Amino acid sequence: MSVPSVSPPASLARAGWVSALALMLLLLWDASGADMAVARWMGTPLGFAARSDFFWAVLMHEGGKALAWALLLGLLLAARWPVGLLRRLTRAQRWQLALVPLAAVALVTLLKQHSQTSCPWDLQAFGGGAPWVSHWAWGQGDGGPGHCFPAGHATSALCFAGGWFVLRPLSARAAALWLAASLAAGLVLGLGQQWRGAHFMSHTLWSAWLCWMVGFAAELLLLRARQALRHRSRMAPARS
Repeated sequence: MSVPSVSPPASLARAGWVSALALMLLLLWDASGADMAVARWMGTPLGFAARSDFFWAVLMHEGGKALAWALLLGLLLAARWPVGLLRRLTRAQRWQLALVPLAAVALVTLLKQHSQTSCPWDLQAFGGGAPWVSHWAWGQGDGGPGHCFPAGHATSALCFAGGWFVLRPLSARAAALWLAASLAAGLVLGLGQQWRGAHFMSHTLWSAWLCWMVGFAAELLLLRARQALRHRSRMAPARS
């Protein structure tokens, strides 16, 4: 027997509209050519002066990844042994909070592995050897090393954006703060990589959208699963 269709909560419907609007803005950004204009603020035909800067290359790059993995480990432990606000979440919600970031990281990593887009510091405009080719030119390499789209490092923070969907029913304020912290940290990490010439702005923006959509998709799938379980439990007495 099929499960009756149930409309998603209004907050999820609004999230869908926000997601669609963000996608349109991203496509407009790509079409505008703003990536190269922004990159020229940070680099010259001689390259990027901050490429090997200790603060951005070591403290922010390696330190940011270490903090992200520490937070993820904490969430995995809290799924089993919750603390604070997490005690008010169900076990399934705690696992959702911990596993969705891993799914987002896996998606971005997979896309990067198959990307033929090279980083700004590899391009002729900034002292490299590769011509600029849009990341939308699928199957067309630029002759450089590739594997630069979307932004992996910013994903260390952006991957947690899907936590908004988990915390939203519990506390709108906590969900908003969680999302704001994820996006702000991701933007800082993304800008640091841009300053070094490791990414364009669009790489970070697309990572943010993808991480958000992984969280959105997970919430919709789990909502459907919960509806199916409730429907099955209601139908069970009728069969007995």
